[in-house]
Amino acid sequence: MNRRLLPVVVLTMAAIPALAATRDEVASMTLDEKVGQMVVSYVYGESATSVSASDAAANEAMFGAGVTTGAQAVAKYHLGGVIYFTWSRNLANPPQIAALSNGLQRAAMADTGIPLQISTDQEGGTVNRIGAPLAISPGAMAIGATFDPRTAYDAARVSGTELRALGITVTHAPVVDVNTNPRNAADGVRAFSDRTAHVATFGVAAERGYRAAGIGTTAKHFPGLGDTTVNTDNDVAVTDESRAQILRTHVPPFRAIIAAGAGSIMAAHIVAPSLDPTGAPASLSRPVITGLLRDQLGFKGVVVTDALEAAALAGYTDEQVILGAVRAGVDQLLMPRSVPGAIRILLDAVESGQLSERRIDESVRRILKTKKGLSPYVAEPPVVGTPAAVETMNRIAARSITSLRTAHLPLRPEQKVLVTGWGVGTTTNLAAALGATRVYTGSPSDTVIAQAVAAAGQHDITVVTTSNAWADPTQVKLVEALLATGKPIVVAAVGTPYDLASFPAAKTFVAAYGYQPPTIAALAAVLQGRTTAPGRLPVTIEGFYPYGFRAH
Repeated sequence: MNRRLLPVVVLTMAAIPALAATRDEVASMTLDEKVGQMVVSYVYGESATSVSASDAAANEAMFGAGVTTGAQAVAKYHLGGVIYFTWSRNLANPPQIAALSNGLQRAAMADTGIPLQISTDQEGGTVNRIGAPLAISPGAMAIGATFDPRTAYDAARVSGTELRALGITVTHAPVVDVNTNPRNAADGVRAFSDRTAHVATFGVAAERGYRAAGIGTTAKHFPGLGDTTVNTDNDVAVTDESRAQILRTHVPPFRAIIAAGAGSIMAAHIVAPSLDPTGAPASLSRPVITGLLRDQLGFKGVVVTDALEAAALAGYTDEQVILGAVRAGVDQLLMPRSVPGAIRILLDAVESGQLSERRIDESVRRILKTKKGLSPYVAEPPVVGTPAAVETMNRIAARSITSLRTAHLPLRPEQKVLVTGWGVGTTTNLAAALGATRVYTGSPSDTVIAQAVAAAGQHDITVVTTSNAWADPTQVKLVEALLATGKPIVVAAVGTPYDLASFPAAKTFVAAYGYQPPTIAALAAVLQGRTTAPGRLPVTIEGFYPYGFRAH
């Protein structure tokens, strides 16, 4: 095809002319270019064209000899998308990120004339790739605890606006899984609630907020990870729920977000035998992707896999993964184990007749539709972290804190306060906010627990942070040891609120649902009595408190 070259110096927000009818785009593309559009990969380095020796070596290991920069990878493989991570050294600071985005876009535009999808996982809360000076959103469960969908809209609008200023065109959010299993290691505080209607309402509000910001979304993880205990990043996750249960509980939020205009949905690697008796992961399952998502729910947008490097797919060959996903109805292959290998598998499959070029064209048309009218370049330096944006996130965090037991609150100015428990950053920041002494324990040994108990004896009151203590017996042991001192103990859960069931004797329990700076500041304000805790439980703590509860 004819290459459409753009001047390297173009760095403005001037709109690139909208992609003409996608049928014409696809007709003028080579097969290599079309297959490349279906791949979303990470690249190493803070710059598109100038990287460190270690990043150059990492890129060569990934993409082949001579491909040392992200720009070269984009051009050689005609990549449709790049995803940013801190560990691939893409996310140092806002000016660097914007410059990287512009550099990668120049490479894509010079190669195919098609804007690059640049994405990241910026859900807020525990999954937050880019920190300050951006305005940091509380996570989904914290937002769900406000019981006000406008907070989901506002958080998404602010977050989306800031990501877009960095040249990021898609956020892999919102999570619309229904967290029905309290021991869920995949979702937890990443989910808005354990109630289907609650998740659907907040998910749609977030979708609309992102759209108002001009950024694409990826609702995830279809058909829902809420009932699992295993994170598919680490192992195989299986749900034994019946088809009727899945359709009744987990699918409706996806149906709602499709009706709201979602452009992309992420397919999970979960195994759901009631949906596909073959035992194939949902991401490789035609009954799930084509039969349920496309045919039954009517989704016409882009389906992207969850990361194909995930341990859940370790038992499958690259060919089984790549061809299985495309045959299932997937459009974008996220983080294949080998980019050159994935592309070669698709090209060979078309050449041998295992896969038709028409099938490739279907996916490419859907992908190009999401890029239609996209302005790929952003202003440098970007404007992020404005006072208004920060205030929005602070306000939402303040509305999320949920008091369940309040026997020892508020803290009094004359009290000598100790902070201990989970999270080095969490305990450091909370102690600073409270003007308290800190003893860090993390996942503590008996020796460290003894130190914390001894310190508690020298203080009037102890605040102990926990995070998913149900999965960490040492956290439970620490809290029980502190309670046994007879001194006043305040338990502050910075993970899911289900921790209360692990130490029912606690007389003071506050759910914060996260540990980002706005949430820690809001938690400190509640503990000191400078503000109330207006949040309500967006989940049920079986045997203790129902959905919607808060202490009065």
